[in-house]
Amino acid sequence: MSTDRDGGRARARIAAMGRRRQRDPDTFDESMSEVQELMASADFEEDAENFEERGAALLRDRRRLIGLVLAVVLMVVAIYVIFPKVVGVSNAIDKLGDATWYWIVVALGFNAARFLAYSMLFRGVLGGRDDEDAIRRRLDLRTSYQITMAGFGATILFSAGGAGGVALTYWALRKAGMERRRTACRMVAFLALLYAVYLGALVLFGVLLRTGVLNGEAPIAGTLVPAALAAGVLVILGVVALIPQDFERRLAGIGRRRRRLAKLATGPATVATGVRTAIAYLRHPKRSANAIAGALGWWAGNIGILWASFHAFGVQVPFGVVVQGYFLGMVANLAPSPAAGVGSVDAGLIGAFVLFGIPAATVFPAILIFRLIAFWLPIPAGATAYLQLRKTVQRWSEEGSPATIQSEVTAHALR
Repeated sequence: MSTDRDGGRARARIAAMGRRRQRDPDTFDESMSEVQELMASADFEEDAENFEERGAALLRDRRRLIGLVLAVVLMVVAIYVIFPKVVGVSNAIDKLGDATWYWIVVALGFNAARFLAYSMLFRGVLGGRDDEDAIRRRLDLRTSYQITMAGFGATILFSAGGAGGVALTYWALRKAGMERRRTACRMVAFLALLYAVYLGALVLFGVLLRTGVLNGEAPIAGTLVPAALAAGVLVILGVVALIPQDFERRLAGIGRRRRRLAKLATGPATVATGVRTAIAYLRHPKRSANAIAGALGWWAGNIGILWASFHAFGVQVPFGVVVQGYFLGMVANLAPSPAAGVGSVDAGLIGAFVLFGIPAATVFPAILIFRLIAFWLPIPAGATAYLQLRKTVQRWSEEGSPATIQSEVTAHALR
């Protein structure tokens, strides 16, 4: 009798979950095709299995730790001492001591605010919107902060080793008990929502500057060209979202000779599902207020640091130029770099504002302060967050994985 009652309760919960899935646009198709092994996430799975071991080995190896510290010091010296001499603005270093202290405090405030916003975005998207979900309870704001800050540090410290912030995030989510497919899709949704704001800002401020609605110089190369490219990427994302949910199943039936093609289709299907999830968040702003505010807050915090850095040296840059120059300069993050855009982003930001008519000698100290606060300063906090996250993951392991009813049904179906 007890078994029958337990089975009845389980069936009732499954039925309730099914009804909730029909109402909630932030869900995924749980058909057999949706739980197939993914090539993309399989790579992440391998990284996740090795990430804890690599992190523990790094913490045990004092020589490697000292080597990393020395590498950071050398990069700072290269950027703050050698680079200015190469570009002919060595006197800009002397101006760093002229910064107004209270504007530095303002910049530090924006720095703290942006990571709080990033944690809100993380929890809003990766944690889902079901308050009864055990994984969401684990991914509270404190844990979300640990993962985001640790991911920031991992992007720098582990970049040369083939892992970084994405691998650490995937590792943490899997340790929290999230299913592989759901983890991959939600990470795509997280990035799609975050960079949709980035691309949208390039379009909006590029057009507003060029049309004269916002004050400031408006070269075509800094306004309409990046706006057009950003709009094109947004269109591509929209097209990707149109890939049907059963794309994998359709290609799976085209014959054994094309089995490899069907396997390759799992990547686009995952991206499409993640993009659709991000669009669902944008379509329901009231229910997704924390996630949307987090995405906006992250970029606003970065721009706030840059704005305060300019003011610290008494440089008046029109607001529209600050925003467009920031987003344009950050495109340099796509260039190859030893660690997380070191050097390339600095040069990209300086070049962007020079393009908008700001003298290099004036821009240089502001950019250096901006990068010091936004990039170098959070590294120790990221290392501390990683140590805290390891303790959190250990506690999860002791508690046991929160297997959901849906994962139990999927596992039973796969047997």
